[in-house]
Amino acid sequence: MKQLQAGVQRAEAFAARHPRALTATVVGTLSCFAVTAFGIAPLAPDAADLPKRTVVQTVAAPSIEDQLEELAAHSIGLTRAEATRSSDTPDTLLKRAGAFDPAAAAFLRTDPLARRIFQGRAGKMVHLTADSSGTVQKIIVRFPAEKAEQQGTHFTRLTIARDGSRFTARTETAPLQAQVALGSGTIRSSLFAATDDANIPDAIASQMADMFSGDIDFHRELRKGDRFSIVYETLTADGEPITWDGGVGRLLAGEFTNNGRTYSAVWFKDSVTGKGSFYGFDGQSKRRAFLASPMEFSRITSGFAMRFHPIMQTWRQHNGVDYGAPIGTAVRTVGDGVVEVAGWQNGFGNVVQVRHSGDRTTVYAHLSRIDVKKGQRIEQGQRIGAVGMTGWATGPHLHFEFRVGGRHVDPRVIARASEAVTLPSYAKSQFVQTVASVKTQLAVAQTMDGVSAAD
Repeated sequence: MKQLQAGVQRAEAFAARHPRALTATVVGTLSCFAVTAFGIAPLAPDAADLPKRTVVQTVAAPSIEDQLEELAAHSIGLTRAEATRSSDTPDTLLKRAGAFDPAAAAFLRTDPLARRIFQGRAGKMVHLTADSSGTVQKIIVRFPAEKAEQQGTHFTRLTIARDGSRFTARTETAPLQAQVALGSGTIRSSLFAATDDANIPDAIASQMADMFSGDIDFHRELRKGDRFSIVYETLTADGEPITWDGGVGRLLAGEFTNNGRTYSAVWFKDSVTGKGSFYGFDGQSKRRAFLASPMEFSRITSGFAMRFHPIMQTWRQHNGVDYGAPIGTAVRTVGDGVVEVAGWQNGFGNVVQVRHSGDRTTVYAHLSRIDVKKGQRIEQGQRIGAVGMTGWATGPHLHFEFRVGGRHVDPRVIARASEAVTLPSYAKSQFVQTVASVKTQLAVAQTMDGVSAAD
């Protein structure tokens, strides 16, 4: 050990006295390694000179008989799509879907989650998979989300699956997907008749009336031969077009030629504030103080005029507008305000009353349910309840009133009152890009007659 330490000390002393000699020695040694490596590398054989060997192997294919036996043993599942009906029972639904499975029918009758298929509104989307003998393997049901605030953006997926001799059920909430569609039509008699002819959903027709309500009186100023072209969203659940609430999302852009004059508008959402509105292509807001209708999917069944009261059996002034729609159809507030009344009132049944600025009040009556509370501040277009037939109602509809200073006025006249909403300067660049995009889509829509999906 002492000899090793002495050797190290002598080496350190030599390095201190002759640093250049040590450096040259190290470099020379490394150079030798390099030369050695250079000399060895060429000795490796050329890959082209390596021996080659071809291997041929016969692979036996199964006989036709064996393949047919395998195919016969394979379980084939048949899937069928149906929509629930108000009169459906587990047995009638399974029979219509081509399945015969007493165990599945019993599960649908007794399981709390499975029973939801037959509760509430009809029209739930059902996909049932059964084997060749009609035995149920899986049922997937899609219907509106439970929470009112999610119903425009999400859906509920109920999955029932066979696990041996038993079934399991689970629910989950999933987002709806939007697809763009183009449509166009020509006015022959009314807006809704034209959109029906063009296979455009009523919900989109109502949004179009909102979009151009400040430019056109759709009850008095329409002319035969007027034309429109639109770009709008259709909503899908797991890739399947939904069948509830019109199955559509938002109207994205539109062009309407009325009596020789053309009006254009686009839906634009401010990326900073998160709020959206309709704007003309020149950037001027189309937003009005009040929407043209408290429902996206509706038709007027009784206007603001004298009528024969169906219950009182006398001629009386009808101080509002009635909108016919199925029970459960969403009702929205036509303007920003504060809820003054949310409860039961004699002939109105379930009613919501909203106070707006300027001593103006709106009333929404005969609701099947109420989704707001007294004192709650709400925004234009927000859902406040659903269509019903509570109180003095002979059928499902919404009774809507507009009062100014306590005096009843025609809601359709008030809807045309304008409200200035300025497009923020920071959003103008994004707005110009949006307009350029929808102009191309509208140009395509003008060449169509009806509806087509936009790629």
